[in-house]
Amino acid sequence: MPGDASSSDTPSRPFTDFPASPFRVDDAPGFDVCDWATAPADDGPDKSELKDRLADQVDAIHDLQRRLYAEAGQALLVVFQAMDAGGKDSTIRAVFSGVNPSGVQVTSFKAPTHRERDHDFLWRAVRALPAVGHIGVFNRSHYEDVLIARVHPERTGLPQDTAFWDERLRSIAAHERHLAFNRTVVLKFWLNLSQGEQKRRFLRRLQRPDKHWKFDEADVREREHWDDYMVAYQAAIRATHAAWAPWYVIPADHKPTARLIVARTIRQTLEAMDPDYPEVSAERAERLQRLAGSLKL
Repeated sequence: MPGDASSSDTPSRPFTDFPASPFRVDDAPGFDVCDWATAPADDGPDKSELKDRLADQVDAIHDLQRRLYAEAGQALLVVFQAMDAGGKDSTIRAVFSGVNPSGVQVTSFKAPTHRERDHDFLWRAVRALPAVGHIGVFNRSHYEDVLIARVHPERTGLPQDTAFWDERLRSIAAHERHLAFNRTVVLKFWLNLSQGEQKRRFLRRLQRPDKHWKFDEADVREREHWDDYMVAYQAAIRATHAAWAPWYVIPADHKPTARLIVARTIRQTLEAMDPDYPEVSAERAERLQRLAGSLKL
């Protein structure tokens, strides 16, 4: 690993310099899913301009990721949550398309395996955390265990009482606080999709043979539990939004706009983390110059 940061370099205060944004949750106790738009304003840029702006953000993320990797002193964990067809896969692909894959790790969380069920619910997420110098991307995450597991406790035999889920949310908040105090910056996105747009995306998948592989019949049945999911999301965001692990609620009905907002927020966060290439001593710099001289023809 480049750099020489020690595991003992734990900050006395966590990183909290996340970008201000109309999409950032500010009043966690008062957070209400009904207050947040699923679509951008009608007077926004056209798709061509959004694509150009996204390319600029991707270029900037690429440069910042190289600095983060070389510095090897801090990590960035980016969490994506959304309802089915919310655009997580395509957003991750678009935002990180220009980043060196050796410095980025994407983990997709499916239904827990038998081995994962033999451990506490955070175990599998802990195993996938990024090392310092890296960006970790969670496509779904530990939040699945307070979302789908809460909506369908009968599938796992979990209790249905509110106290149980409140305790799980406290565990997540404590876990993210621990990460923040141990050199991992935690940035969370909820891609906020409307029920109507989800229906349109499902229909497009059904009408295109090349998209059939992405369609799961269970996704349609899950629409019957939409209100229950909104209650679960609201509870999760209220309990786990923090200055060191904020939630950003992204209007996801228009994918090009959502991708740009996500990319800009990640770029601004990396800039605030201020990674830089390690400096070398004057003695080493002199040795390197002599070595360069010996290689000249």
